[in-house]
Amino acid sequence: MKVTVPDDKKATEYLANERTFLAWIRTSIAIISLGFVVAKSGVWLRAFAARLDPTVQTHGHGTSLWMGVEMMSFGAILPLLAVWRYRIVNLAIERGEVKADRGLILLVTAAVALLAMAMIIYLLLTVDHL
Repeated sequence: MKVTVPDDKKATEYLANERTFLAWIRTSIAIISLGFVVAKSGVWLRAFAARLDPTVQTHGHGTSLWMGVEMMSFGAILPLLAVWRYRIVNLAIERGEVKADRGLILLVTAAVALLAMAMIIYLLLTVDHL
């Protein structure tokens, strides 16, 4: 469904589009930061365990490194999607019509859901059972 934007309302639409773009950027920074913490936590925990008990066996980088890198990669893709969407919406505003992009919404939702499921599986597989 397309919505026609009157000329006197275009400034409001441009500013709303810019706020949406900035929200995408903030989300991207948060995901990249969280990915960095996840990646470094496994490394930090292994180093900490080795300091407490030098006989502790540590194995490689563990899954947390790859999980963190995947999160940082997803966070790096989001600004590219954001600038693409920002440009498309600006062009639509200039033409005087705006419509929702259901495909992009479904893509980002699916990516976040898959990332969340991967993190849940990782957590369940790495937790020590009492």
